Parts: sequence; C-alpha cells; structure tokens
Amino acid sequence: MRAVDIIMKKRGFRATGAGTLSRDEISFLVNGYVDGTIPDYQMSAWLMAVYFNGMSFEETAILTDVMLHSGAVMDLSGIEGPFVDKHSTGGVGDKLSLPLAPIVAACGVKVPMMSGRALGHTGGTLDKLEAITGYKTGLTVEQFRNYISKTGFAMTGQTKEIVPADRLIYALRDVTATVESVPLITASILSKKVAEGAEALVFDVKCGSGAFMKTLAEAEALAKSLVGTGTAMGKKVIALITNMSEPFGTMVGNFLEMEETYNVLKGEGPKDVTDLTLQLAGWMLVLGRKASSKEEGMQKAQEAVQSGKALELFLENITLQGGDAKQFVSECGKRRSPYTCQIKAAQGGFIAAMDAYQIGIAGVHLGVGRNKTTDAVCPDAGMIVHKHTGDSVKKGDVIMDVYGKDSACLSAASEIIQSAVRYADTAPQGQPLVFKEIGAEALAPQHSGSAS
Repeated sequence: MRAVDIIMKKRGFRATGAGTLSRDEISFLVNGYVDGTIPDYQMSAWLMAVYFNGMSFEETAILTDVMLHSGAVMDLSGIEGPFVDKHSTGGVGDKLSLPLAPIVAACGVKVPMMSGRALGHTGGTLDKLEAITGYKTGLTVEQFRNYISKTGFAMTGQTKEIVPADRLIYALRDVTATVESVPLITASILSKKVAEGAEALVFDVKCGSGAFMKTLAEAEALAKSLVGTGTAMGKKVIALITNMSEPFGTMVGNFLEMEETYNVLKGEGPKDVTDLTLQLAGWMLVLGRKASSKEEGMQKAQEAVQSGKALELFLENITLQGGDAKQFVSECGKRRSPYTCQIKAAQGGFIAAMDAYQIGIAGVHLGVGRNKTTDAVCPDAGMIVHKHTGDSVKKGDVIMDVYGKDSACLSAASEIIQSAVRYADTAPQGQPLVFKEIGAEALAPQHSGSAS
C-alpha cells in the first residue's frame, strides 16, 4: 500500500469522481502520519482532496475511529452509566457546559467532559474553570474516574496521550487551508468526545456572526455530519442548531462566566442561557434513558435546579478539583478587573444588532481570549452586557461594562465594541434561540462534503 495511491483515490478523476476509502487505507495514512512514516506533504495533499471531495458518513466514522485509537482512551468500566456528553462548536459568552454538567448529573446521567481552551474570538471552558482559585483541569485518568463516581461529572483537558492524531492533523489543517472541511471537523470533534467515554452525545452547533458556521446551510451541513457519523459509530446523537448572532447571556469573560453559571444554578440566570441549558439537558436525559421526551427531561432538569441539587454538585466538584468553593461564592458579584470603562449608546432608538464576532475580538484585546495558544488570559477581564438586540435605548444609556487586563487595552476594545453595535429607529425582527433540531431519523443517505 502506498500513500500516493490513497491520495489519488480520494482525489479521483473527473470521469469517475473520488473513490471511497477503506478502513485499511485510512488506517495506513493516519497511523503512518502519527508514527512519522507519512510526510507532511503527502498528508497535506490528502487533506486537500478530502476538503474538495468530502467523505461519506461511513468513511468519516472510520476516520474518527482510527483517530480515536491513535492514543489512549478513557476507561470508565466499572462505573455505572449512562454516559452522555454535550459539545458546542463555540461562541461568545457560551458557558452552557458549565451549568449543564451538574444539572444532568443531578438527574442520574454521568457526564464525562473533555474541554478546550480559548482560541481566537471564542472562549474556552478550561480557562473559565481555572478562573476559580485552585481549580485543576489537568486530571489523570484515575482522578477523572474518581470524580465522575463521586459527583456524576468531571472536567478535564485533552492530554498528549488522548487522540494524538487529532492534534497533529489539526495543526496541519491550520496551515493548509483545510480547517473548514465538514468531515475533518466531524472527525476531530467526535474522536475526542468518544475518547472521553461518552455513549451518547448532544451537539450545540452555533450559527451566526459569532460562530464558525456563519450561515444556516453551513451549520446544518455540520450538524448532519456529526449526527450521521456518530450514528454510524453506534452512538446516539442529536444536534441543535442555535443562534450565535450576539453575545450569549449577560456576561462574557472567564470568571464572569463562572459567576453567571452560579446564577443559572441558583435559578437566577439570564433567560437565553437558562432556556438553552434546559433544552440541551432535556435531550441529554432522553439519550441517557432518564426521560421519555425532551419536555419531560427539561422538567426534571428544572427540578434539579429548584431543589438545589445541581448547585450542590457544582460546588462539590469545585472542591474535588482543587478549587476553593467558599472563596468562589464570596467573589461572585465583586471580583472585577480594576481597569474598566463603559460603552454607552451612540444614539437613541433600538439596538438593531450586536456583532458577536467583533465583540469576541474585543474580548481578545481585553485578555479574555488568545490569538495563539501560548498567550495568557486574564481571568478578571470581560464584559457585562446591559442591553441586547431589540432593546430600546436613549443616547448615553450604558450598553456594556468593560473590564480589561490593563488600562492600555480598553481603548482598542471599546472602539471595536462601539463599531459592533448597530442602531435602528424601529425594533428588529426577533430570531429564534434554536433554529433546528436534527436527529438520525432526519438524515437521508448522503455524502458528507466540504463546508467551503
């Protein structure tokens, strides 16, 4: 078997189209790249062939499985399930994983959660958790198992031993303009989610200016690929396509989003965060066989909040993972960067739009996120949003409180935020929180192509 033959098969010919690759061919290429026998230039050529010609759900499932088994897999045997996780494709102010895990765990479903860090305009769950004094996200397999057994969920980062093929291939995709390939995105996401031990998955596929998938068509293509590939791997999967056209919730930032999580678990969170958390929880409980419908699952999730059980588990997890729960609670509502300013309405009327992408970029300037993986983040930087799309304003009304890592960053960030807010004389038409729900039964036989 030769790499060049596999590349040619996927590249295909105009008369016959691209060929479907076998497990042996995909294994040969991926494992060869991981062990160094396949050079960068051949892997790059194959990635570009996939970018243009796509992969079937079955091929993508094989690629995901091969990537999954390129390294260690979390062993959760001996722990009573079911194991269900949720994954978001990322956005601005998207802290849903944080209240969701303890809510679902309080309802009897185990949530093994492997998360990432902020990069670009989107936030990172690990950075938010580490804003809590002492909280540790670099868990050993034994710690991960132990904490799941005790509280029903645990939060960890990806180690070098978990899915090394994904780490290597993603770095190559980043410099070969093949990031936006639906099957490659799918394999990257699913390989990590299955490696953590999840039996079923709920995907929150973001759509809008603050998402990687800007249009509904792009988001739907990715959602169908995630559902179709996950189903082909024997997993129960559902995807929700949700709105990310403006910042989610009222708080954007690392500690600020932990504070908003605390508010949600007290039953005092903003409506959009609370509503979507309950919808995702409802589906997770359905997939975990703890509810017969999304509505029943949502009711059980609401009861977990009202009883205080979800908040209790959340605070217990903070302590288990090395954090100071009492200090965290005492800091909520108080802990803010001293470098601050306000964004005020430039004119009266209505907020017509708040470009989530631009506000996310402003967050990077403030210290919320990163331009590159080696950048540090500031746990106390961020924004508190007082006015949202559709709200009426008078000139000079405070739209946002802004907190930065230092005084120098405030000017640049404020200018970006001001340009991200648009005004109108009449209220804009409202958009739904959830555009679509996609399950395996909604999929027709199809080919999982590129997002380009």
